[in-house]
This record gives sequence, structure tokens and C-alpha cells, in this order.
Amino acid sequence: MKTYLALLSSLAFLLCSCSSRNKIQEHQLAKSILADTSFQRVDSMARAAIKEGFNAGSGYSQIWARDMNTFIETALEETSKEEVKGAILVFFALQQKNDEMVDGYVLKKDFTWNDDTPYYSDNDTNHVGFKNTVETDQETSLIQLVGKYVKKTGDTSILAEKVGGATVLDRMDLMIKYLLKERYNKKYGLLYGAMTADWGDVQPNDNFGCDWNNLSNEAIDVYDNAMLIIALKYLQEMTTNKNQIAQWKELEKSVSVNVRKYLWDDKRKKFIPHIYPGESPIPAGFDENSIHYHGGTAVAIEAGLLSKDEIAIVNKQMVENVKLSSMPSIGLTIYPTYPEGLFRGGMSKPYIYQNGGDWTWFGGRMIQQLIVNGFVKEAYEEVRPMIDLVIKNHGFYEWYGKGGVPSGSGKFKGSAGVLSKSIAQFNAWAKEQ
Repeated sequence: MKTYLALLSSLAFLLCSCSSRNKIQEHQLAKSILADTSFQRVDSMARAAIKEGFNAGSGYSQIWARDMNTFIETALEETSKEEVKGAILVFFALQQKNDEMVDGYVLKKDFTWNDDTPYYSDNDTNHVGFKNTVETDQETSLIQLVGKYVKKTGDTSILAEKVGGATVLDRMDLMIKYLLKERYNKKYGLLYGAMTADWGDVQPNDNFGCDWNNLSNEAIDVYDNAMLIIALKYLQEMTTNKNQIAQWKELEKSVSVNVRKYLWDDKRKKFIPHIYPGESPIPAGFDENSIHYHGGTAVAIEAGLLSKDEIAIVNKQMVENVKLSSMPSIGLTIYPTYPEGLFRGGMSKPYIYQNGGDWTWFGGRMIQQLIVNGFVKEAYEEVRPMIDLVIKNHGFYEWYGKGGVPSGSGKFKGSAGVLSKSIAQFNAWAKEQ
């Protein structure tokens, strides 16, 4: 009996000692975060960039829902709520008669690029919409954007705002119905789009790559479905209609179950890149399931699809992928890359654009989820390359190639937004320690 009590006493001492050590380490980490002048500098740069407008960044005149969805919280701190609300309502004015949503919009005078399928609406004759139809995240991005606006401002009046005779809340419901009618695979109970690299909007097989056509390959991936789950969660928060809440909750549950059933590879502890209900574009001899989808995985964590243990595993995989690829950060889109020549143009080469380019826009979202799920030490270590690249290159580049070479827009607001939000999360955690 004495031996048993002594063992319990020793165990209690070890647990207490371990807890004390963890507290000391957390306190030291908190001090480092709050004293980190590079965080302060990058946050200031991000706010200055976002204050300039809602367009995607330098080189872009367009306002995109998926981009604005990732910098709206900071935008609401740097711009009036009325301006943000007005920009959001233009999207709803451009909703099409079949209830689908555009990717984004510009003023008619700024519609200067070659696009043979512009989107117009009688509800707004001042703007032109556009859409990369290979993707299936336009509707879900806008719903999340509205959800974040409401949560941040407390302004629920936007939901009752009438656009073309229908309220914003009703229009969002119609957007979900559009997805279930036009982009829902009944066999798998999941949304589909065209085959692209992870969250990307460029397909192989044709030179333009952004429009669904007879060369497109129907593909089901985790990103589109995780975005739907997150959107459905926001919709449930934004209504008091019990019937709607029940419908959206049931759909959220079924999609979550089917993602785990069909897309999670429990043996490899990673998501399967694609299910192809029809023909696959993948060349013989190439194992697509060897590819890790970093961006889709980060969004899946936000959707609540992975346990804490699984988050730890996939994060370690991402860090290892960075080492193996010699790319700058976990913003690395995919690893390994698709074989050269599968995609057209520059993206046919590995580590270019969405075929393995490094995108802070999605890497920052993984940092956010690490913080939310208690992996603050890992998040702080893994965000450093992103912070350092911003400072080194004096801006928020769209993506980075081998050796951290900056590419694309030099003031990409999606990247600015995810870093600003991450820094806010770091600081909030540190102040609580």
C-alpha cells in the first residue's frame, strides 16, 4: 500500500512539474510575441495596404469575394463599416438569375481584359462581374464574408437588406440551393469542381484554364467542401429561422461525414487530392495521392474536420514538405508537385504559381488554425519565414518561387489580411498568459 501511495505521489509531482514547466515556456513565448517588433512592422504594413481599397492588390482592379473574405476583419478596422457593407452588397446585385454568384466585379470602365463571358445584372448596371468557373468557392466565400462582417460589426441589418426584391439572407440560401443543383455529386454527397491544383482556379488541358469546358475533368476535393461547411456554420449563426437552421445543420453534418469517408486517407493521415467521378487527367504512373494539399488541409482544419492529434500530424508533414522542397514556408501549395507538362504555360513547371508555389495567403490560414488549436509555439516558428519575406521584399507578394523569389502582385491583400489576423491572434493569446 505504501509503495502504491509513493507511486501516486511521484506521478503527481511529475505532472505538477511538467505543468509548471509548460507554464514557464508559455510565459516566455508570450513575452517574445509581445516584444516582436517585426510583428508590429508587418501589421502596420498590412493595414496600410488594406486601407487603400478592396481590390485584390496592386495589378488588380477587381474586387474578389474569396480575397476580401481573408482581409475583411482588418478592413473593418481601417475603413468605415458603410464602405465595406456597400462593397459586399454589389456582389448580391450581380447574383445571376440562376442564383449563382460571381467571383468578383469591376466598374464597367475598368473592364479592360479579354473575357468572352462577362456577367451582367439588371440590379447593377454600373459593374461587370466575372467568374473562374472551374472553381466552386464563390458562393461559399461570399457567405463567409457576410458572416465575418456580421460577427465583427454586430450589424445584422445587412441580412434584411433587399437587393432586386430579395433579402441578402434569402439570396445566400438560394446560393446554397444553386450549389446543390449544379455542383453536387449525389453519389458522394459532396461538391465538385474541375480538376485544379488544391484550392487553385487553373485546370490542365487548355491554355486559359479558368473556364469549365469540354476538356474539364469533374473532381471532388477537400477545399471546396470545407469552404461549404464553414459557410453553413455562418448561415446557422445568422438566422433565427429554425427550419433553415435544421436544413443547414443537416447538410453541414452530411458533408462533414462524407469528407471524412471519401477524402481522408487514414493510413497516410492526409487528404486525398481528388476523387474523379469520370475520367482522370492524371498520367499513368503518377501517384496523385502522394501529393499533400496544404491549402485545402488548412481550410479543412478551420471547418473542424481534423482532431487535435491529426492537426499535429499534418502540420509535421507540412514542415517536412518544406524541407524536402527547399521552398520558403508552409505556404507551399502542394508537395510533391504535379509532373511537368500536365498544366499549360508557366504552371507546367514545378514550384510555379499553384503547382507548388509558396502562397502566404493560405500558409497564413494554417498559422491561424495552429493558434486556434493550441499549437502556438509551432505557429510562431512557422510564421517567421512569412514575416521575414514581407520585410525583406517590402511588401506582400502574391506567391514565392524557389529561393523565396517574389512573384505576382507586390501588394496582395489576401496575404496582408491573413498575416494581420494571425498577428492579432498571437497578441490576444500572449496577453492572456
